[in-house]
Amino acid sequence: QLQLAESGGGLVQAGESLRLSCVGSIFSLHYYAIGWFRQVPGKEEREGILCIGSDDEITYFQDTVLGRFTISRDNAKNTVYLQMDSLKPEDTAVYYCAATFSIVPVTETDMYDFWGQGTQVTVSS
Repeated sequence: QLQLAESGGGLVQAGESLRLSCVGSIFSLHYYAIGWFRQVPGKEEREGILCIGSDDEITYFQDTVLGRFTISRDNAKNTVYLQMDSLKPEDTAVYYCAATFSIVPVTETDMYDFWGQGTQVTVSS
């Protein structure tokens, strides 16, 4: 089955940028909608950030990242990126990518079938 691996997390200061990568293996990510989610410390649920369909349409789950976070694909590298700019302390979380077989973006968390292990992002003030 499809396997996902996130990387690129780390400790940064407020206002700085990070780019997270989600690399797929076994199958091509080209046919999947890919979403980025995060789990904030102290919360059980993962919150959706944004997603990209296999048609490259992008949908944001929340307004708090508009203008700061973007998502993109590199099909040659079987990788989806989450570019995060102007990071804030409240962006501190474990970030996950997830995949579901879909042409269009998928906003329902429960619809995602495959998940990575997550990468920690910590933003200091």
